[in-house]
Amino acid sequence: MTALPDWMRPPRAEGWFAEDLDHLPEAPRHTELIDGALVFRLWPQRWWHSRLVTDLTVALAAQAPAGIEVEREMTIRLDARNRPEPDLLATTAPYDADRTWIAPDEVRLAVEVVSPESAHRDRTVKLRTYAEAGIPHHWRIEDEDGAPVVHVYELDEPTASYVPVGIFRDSLRRPVPFEISLDLEKLAPPRRG
Repeated sequence: MTALPDWMRPPRAEGWFAEDLDHLPEAPRHTELIDGALVFRLWPQRWWHSRLVTDLTVALAAQAPAGIEVEREMTIRLDARNRPEPDLLATTAPYDADRTWIAPDEVRLAVEVVSPESAHRDRTVKLRTYAEAGIPHHWRIEDEDGAPVVHVYELDEPTASYVPVGIFRDSLRRPVPFEISLDLEKLAPPRRG
């Protein structure tokens, strides 16, 4: 058995805190903090996932009004022990080249594209934690035989939980968090053979 590298040991008895992610240069890219535990992406990202996130980022950025930035793979500092990294987000935070995280009150939309490795976290843990943090809109995108299927949620503020507002195939039109119109079939090339 191989010993853990020193950087993987929490810096205090209480474990990891959100700000610790900024001081782990040896950590793999896309390291998240979920309930005080470091979570690493251990499997290579599928091309479908990468293409979908890139194309969706471009499409949303083109439709975003002034004052809304669309960014991929930025962490959200939900609280002291949670700093997840959605696949993309829409934020009111102005661009800052040195910034490493976004505050939840600056996030208008958090999007997770489900992969086999992240399925449980994307479908349950992140759904709950984004809602509890007050993020008003959340999308979870599933791979249905190579076609993206978007599950759309809106925050019910009194209960701090998400309400499903639709499952979209082929196209998606939403008035919130800003006017969005997407041809979902163009976001990821279909599977061949």
